[in-house]
Amino acid sequence: MPPKLRKHSIRWIGLTLSLVFAAQSATAQPPNEPQTQELLNGLKVLFWPTPGSSEVLVKLRIHSGSAFDLAGKSGEMALLGDVLFPDPETIEYFTEQMGGRLQVNVNYDSMTITMRGKAEQLDNILEVLRNAILAPQLTPEVTARVRDARIKMLRDTAISPAAVADRAIALRLFGDFPYGRPSSGSPEDLARIDRADLMLARERFLNSNNATMAIVGGINQTRTLRTLKQLFGAWRKSEQVVPSTFQAAKPPDSKILLVKTPSPTAELRIAVRGLSKSDSDALISDVVSQIVKNRLQAQLPNSAKTPVFARSERYMLPGMFILGASVENSSLVTAIDSVSKILEALSTTPVTAAELKQAVDTVVVENTGTPRDADSKPDRWLDNDTYRLSSDRALSLLSTSPADVQRVAARLFKERRIATVVAGEVDNLKPILQGHLQFEVLGETPTPVPSAKSPTKPGPNNTPR
Repeated sequence: MPPKLRKHSIRWIGLTLSLVFAAQSATAQPPNEPQTQELLNGLKVLFWPTPGSSEVLVKLRIHSGSAFDLAGKSGEMALLGDVLFPDPETIEYFTEQMGGRLQVNVNYDSMTITMRGKAEQLDNILEVLRNAILAPQLTPEVTARVRDARIKMLRDTAISPAAVADRAIALRLFGDFPYGRPSSGSPEDLARIDRADLMLARERFLNSNNATMAIVGGINQTRTLRTLKQLFGAWRKSEQVVPSTFQAAKPPDSKILLVKTPSPTAELRIAVRGLSKSDSDALISDVVSQIVKNRLQAQLPNSAKTPVFARSERYMLPGMFILGASVENSSLVTAIDSVSKILEALSTTPVTAAELKQAVDTVVVENTGTPRDADSKPDRWLDNDTYRLSSDRALSLLSTSPADVQRVAARLFKERRIATVVAGEVDNLKPILQGHLQFEVLGETPTPVPSAKSPTKPGPNNTPR
């Protein structure tokens, strides 16, 4: 072949290959992304076929959770999740016969049913799920039995001082707002729930267009889709999905709340209203959390023995930014003062480049690192569907600037009422706080405080309004 013709041939081959590769990349999905189908009744299904796998994982996400529990009946949605699989034999079948598991998890925003078993038994797994959703055993006898079992479980569960502090700070910050009550319910509230309440909750929330299903494992997608249409095609579609709208919570009391618990140390919790899951600054608030944690860890005495934490708890609606630590009683006032200075500094002064990089790297790894649990991949996509999130938000953190951190810190801490809870031996804590900070004891009538002659210096517990 003449050199000139050979040159043109190579050029055309290269161009053809480029077009082929471009077409393939335009139509093929990345391996971590699911293949999505939607049934006529609005049920969305996410598929991750893994040829050769002998296992299958099925997750059904109902996009409504315990935030919709009726007032005075916390744990209603959690109890509904219990009633879906009331027979221990069903759970034993998954654990013993299939070597898998069956569990229902309910949080403020959703109910997630997880079923893991053998891929060859997928039809049976889907049939068990179908019966639970479309024909639950909501008889008076089953309702009473399952309710009594949940009440007994809650009463038998030992509550640590840390857990007491966590519950108290949520109630202090949110009051009657749904996020102020426990998602799993309380024995007193559960006792008020009857069969009619569960039937109403099922009617309102367990609907096909308020759900997403994820299936991962050794499946034939075409055959599985046909089975889903047969089993779940009759699942009723709701005319209107109930939105997450509630009456706004009142600002929290700024006085420190002391909670009596048998503890040699003080469980300190400080919180402000935070951001929602879908907020554009949500992940930057995680960076702020990491910086607060690092700074507080460096300032508290004996912090190596009693690590601190700071985190953003986000939900469909704005949640809370909370930090806490177990501190020696004698260090309590110093710890509260340190937190006040850290939050004020972050709102007014840019962080250093090194401090920012360390925090960003940690948050990015937590959100994009290789998950140890195989459930993490579908969980992330189900979260994206529940909260309408994009799958690449974590990578955008790499461009976060010190000004971004300061701006988000100002959103969180500036002009926000701060709630503070200390759980411990109240009789020992009172003299430590007396004359330094205003406080009240849970269950005791507050003592009137004389009017001060001069204004009090603003701080985390006396922010001016």
